Amino acid sequence: MTTIRCASALVLASFLHSLLLAKSEPFIGINYGQVADNLPPPSATAKLLQSTSIEKVRLYGADPAIIKALANTGIGIVIGTANGDVPALAADPNFAGNWINSNVLPYYPASKIILITVGNEVMTSGDQNLMTQILPAMKNLQNALNGASLGGKIKVSTVHSMAVLKQSEPPSSGSFDPSFADLMKGLLEFNKDTGSPFAINPYPYFAYRSDPSPDTLAFCLFQPNSGRFDSGTNIKYMNMFDAQVDAVRAALNAMGFPDIEIVVAETGWPYKGDSNEVGPSIENAKAYNGNLISHLRSMVGTPLMPGKSVDTYLFALYDEDLKPGPGSERAFGLFKPDLTMTYDVGLSKGTQSTPSVPITPAAPKTPATPKTPATPATPKAPATPATPKTPSPSNNGTWCVPKSGVSDAQFQANLDYACGQGIDCGPIQSGGDCFEPNTVASHAAYAMNLFYQNSARNPGACDFLQTATLTSKNPSKAIILAFTLLEAPEE
Repeated sequence: MTTIRCASALVLASFLHSLLLAKSEPFIGINYGQVADNLPPPSATAKLLQSTSIEKVRLYGADPAIIKALANTGIGIVIGTANGDVPALAADPNFAGNWINSNVLPYYPASKIILITVGNEVMTSGDQNLMTQILPAMKNLQNALNGASLGGKIKVSTVHSMAVLKQSEPPSSGSFDPSFADLMKGLLEFNKDTGSPFAINPYPYFAYRSDPSPDTLAFCLFQPNSGRFDSGTNIKYMNMFDAQVDAVRAALNAMGFPDIEIVVAETGWPYKGDSNEVGPSIENAKAYNGNLISHLRSMVGTPLMPGKSVDTYLFALYDEDLKPGPGSERAFGLFKPDLTMTYDVGLSKGTQSTPSVPITPAAPKTPATPKTPATPATPKAPATPATPKTPSPSNNGTWCVPKSGVSDAQFQANLDYACGQGIDCGPIQSGGDCFEPNTVASHAAYAMNLFYQNSARNPGACDFLQTATLTSKNPSKAIILAFTLLEAPEE
């Protein structure tokens, strides 16, 4: 029976989602900055990290105490060279060899060093001399690793800011700044030849600061929004993170390097700032980081890189109280020096679900649907659209159902949004088990509830511009019983 199959499919989807969360999440990393005078000892930090689903840590240097503390934890470690070391690394192969001898060989493989980043955002530093030295420095470090028989085990790269792109909107037009095209091509050829990633620092927070509108905020925080249509690919983007990462993908493709892996070396949102700063707040930081983690866990990927999650290093593990600049620069930490959470984004083992995040989205405009399942021949919604055809049972007995009186246009907007966030909307496509009844209300009810279940039953995920509500009564039981009686085979 169709209805029973639909309910079973949702139960299975929820079960598989739980299994996914219980497994390792190698795509979640975190930045461990040290511009502070109040940080806990490395040994305490190592224990903290082991209590979370964080599997990779990025250091901006190569602090031996931290590298030692992470030994035998299985946590991947990214170490870095300072910008000030780049000239010597570029000029002297012996200096590069000594750097590897001092910062890698004493600790590897007990300490799982996986990547060395040479400098940070050098290509947008404005220092032409330093920019030309990045590639020779990377090559000398690579040769030193090869000499130590570690060339295939530890990669070498550098980290870029989004400013390396001359254009990023729409994502399909992504292109590198032509003023350093030759230098960038050399770096990309190195990445390709060695199999190392292209590391980038996308910050939707900065995009919001430059356009502080409600719809931009919702777009940056992975909340319901009108989306942004890319006419170059006919893709409707529903969040800024995907748009920024795909702009980088498009730029790499345009340069002839479609196979280079992208790693997000930094991304985050400050939880407080100065009075004149737009955007920092606990609510926004929790929404961005929590929804980003949920997005990564969905494994939906980005529109141009579907089906996998880009390795992403959250910024940051702790606040760095000695950093200069506005107050927000010192307020990115997910954890406090006493090892408690600044706010909960579901990283602790055992929970691994994203807690409730308040959602105050902008109203969607006329929805476009290039990316979501089509709903052919959509008849009028049933008289009582609040009763969904295919709600999903959940372990804590809550379901997300539409409210009464919702228009078909709003149902379509909800459908577009939910399916655009990576849930499996295949069953409500033509030929799917849950395609009938073929109404936008029924399809939206399926998608809205599945989105809620896959968002770790975050109450904020059952808002949909106040067109949905939570219920503790399983609305599928009566429907299943009715279809059982109607479709029972004759004796």
